[in-house]
Amino acid sequence: MSIQVVTAVIERDDRRLFIGQRRRSDSSPLKWEFPGGKVKSGESLEQALARELREELQVTLNRSAPISYVEHEYGGGQDTLSITFFAVSILESELVPGPFEKVAWVLPRELGNYDFLTANRRLIAELATGRIKPAEILASAPSDPLRNSAPGSH
Repeated sequence: MSIQVVTAVIERDDRRLFIGQRRRSDSSPLKWEFPGGKVKSGESLEQALARELREELQVTLNRSAPISYVEHEYGGGQDTLSITFFAVSILESELVPGPFEKVAWVLPRELGNYDFLTANRRLIAELATGRIKPAEILASAPSDPLRNSAPGSH
């Protein structure tokens, strides 16, 4: 079975990225991750991303741009996670992180100091080495056509 997952990479003006540590009672306890979650039936990836940000951090999605994609097998190969990572800007300056044991704002080069979920490893390496720069990708991405364009103005 394949499960669609969306993940948000939120970068502040000081280049620090938001990460959260899974709770002790979660699957993969105390592993670090970016916020996000499963796409529900009938949701687009962007709708799921906006919902997850509201639920997990009480913030509003402003803009998003896909920055990476990975398929990760787990459960002895029974299931596959199809994860789309997005560079994200949010409207609020303050986050209210709910579902995490701990949270941190870290520089990309510091990501290697945290024990991340296996599915995040390639993205972590690309962020840490500067091969992926979320704020730059987001700044150069076209505006979200669903939010910012008038009908017929493509």
